[in-house]
Amino acid sequence: MTTPTPTASSAASLSSSASSFAAPAVAIAYHSGFGHTAVLAEAVRDGAAEAGATVHLVKVDEITEEQWELLDAADAIVFGSPTYMGTASGAFHVFAEATSKRWATRAWQDKLAAGFTNSGSKSGDKLHTLQFFTVLAAQHGMHWVNLGLLPGWNSTTASENDLNRLGIFLGAGAQTDSDRGPDGVHKADIATAEHLGRRVASQAAVYAAGRAAVAA
Repeated sequence: MTTPTPTASSAASLSSSASSFAAPAVAIAYHSGFGHTAVLAEAVRDGAAEAGATVHLVKVDEITEEQWELLDAADAIVFGSPTYMGTASGAFHVFAEATSKRWATRAWQDKLAAGFTNSGSKSGDKLHTLQFFTVLAAQHGMHWVNLGLLPGWNSTTASENDLNRLGIFLGAGAQTDSDRGPDGVHKADIATAEHLGRRVASQAAVYAAGRAAVAA
């Protein structure tokens, strides 16, 4: 059974109650070793922008002070990295350790967080990378946004073109053959990353509206 594709209208409906407020800011903090994860980051960006967010792509291995400030000002931060040796890349770990200054001041407290990753194998221990992201988010007091999709490609009537074809709940996962370049990232995995972007942006809008309502 093919997993239904969420539409822009369904994403927009999630944030309709927040329509009178400023667009949420979503920052995507990612590292890409060979370009595959960058494809996913761009897909998350496209989905979030489609849902009405202002989106910033931040390459964590080239991060500037201005980009640190973008992360500090964001309503949601989406973490992304390839899975190398069963965890996030070394470059992403360097970034994660550098966030300790924000941890000490609780600068990211109560922001939303989410994550995505790519590896060459169907499993490839991608779950551990996503779990690393969730622990990083928890250290900062952030609220995790999961993928929110049923698994695809898990029955005789299903297809590898289903959304969430790898059946991951914690975030967006992709599998790309190790001998293929960034153009080999599976279209279903790109669509799943777009869905994650829409979901994060929509939830950020709802969250901001709720905060405003409580403060009123």
